[in-house]
Amino acid sequence: MRAMILNAVRSPLVPVELPVPKPGNTEVLVRVEACGVCRTDLHLVDGELPDIPVPIIPGHEVVGEIVKAGADASLEPGMRVGIPWLGWTCGDCVYCRADAENLCEHARFTGYLLDGGYCEYTVADYRYCIPVHSESNPEELAPLLCAGLIGYRCLKIADSLCRNNEKIGLFGFGAAAHILAQIIVYRGGQFFAFTRPGDQDAQQFAYRLGATWAGDSDQIPAAALDCAIIFAPAGHLVPLALKSVRKGGAVICGGIHMSDIPSFPYASLWGERHISSVANLTRQDGMEFFSKVRKFPVQTHVHLYQLEEANRALEDLRHGKLKGAAVLRVRD
Repeated sequence: MRAMILNAVRSPLVPVELPVPKPGNTEVLVRVEACGVCRTDLHLVDGELPDIPVPIIPGHEVVGEIVKAGADASLEPGMRVGIPWLGWTCGDCVYCRADAENLCEHARFTGYLLDGGYCEYTVADYRYCIPVHSESNPEELAPLLCAGLIGYRCLKIADSLCRNNEKIGLFGFGAAAHILAQIIVYRGGQFFAFTRPGDQDAQQFAYRLGATWAGDSDQIPAAALDCAIIFAPAGHLVPLALKSVRKGGAVICGGIHMSDIPSFPYASLWGERHISSVANLTRQDGMEFFSKVRKFPVQTHVHLYQLEEANRALEDLRHGKLKGAAVLRVRD
């Protein structure tokens, strides 16, 4: 099978031919149709995640068809599934026992600690696969497996911290933000898009999706925000976001990696403002999210690449050339 593999961090992915993997007892073999390209994949390639077990096949926004199931896997061949970031948990640590499997001490993650979807075939634990709509375009579904899911979890956390969470700032208007923006509008809220300074294309894209306001990340809109969700991996945005939220509001950091947060005056935090991170996702998040997106239209704006163009997709993401999400088309 064709695959793109990371042999060493801070190096380009390499195209290789590998044997088709065999599923274990609780695994399914999936013929990959499409795989999203996520900023976390960049953090992997750049060596910004700890203990990367190279060689590894990246990719954790995987959509494909089950072609074979292990003896103890209760999913049927022919089903279309999504394979998300969370690929396995122990079920026995203090976090798993507290219904917080996203914080599992021994968790394994797709495309990082487990081979992912930059390939024609992959295996996954059936318990962590999410059934997805068989009638939908797989390339449009792929970004929902991480960009959509992490945005949904960020919104859940923000709702739990803020009363009347209606005015929401989105810092970094890429794959996750453009999906979450549509959910915010659908439920009757307002979103405010903060982009790289001078990125008029991204700001106009936000307005086309219904933004109340769009501007540079160092600007403060006239209306105080109920919460701000930061998708850009830039720690300096945290103090800026705090200045934009009202008393009792929250700043949610939605990335797995972020540069250091600079110091800021206590006055920016005072007034019972909150700062929270969001780590990974749970299987329950996945089931809830895909149930909701069946009820209202979420359109993912995708830029398609062939599997062998994965390095170009990563570089386009790195340099902010994408309005929406990058997706590798694996199966013709």
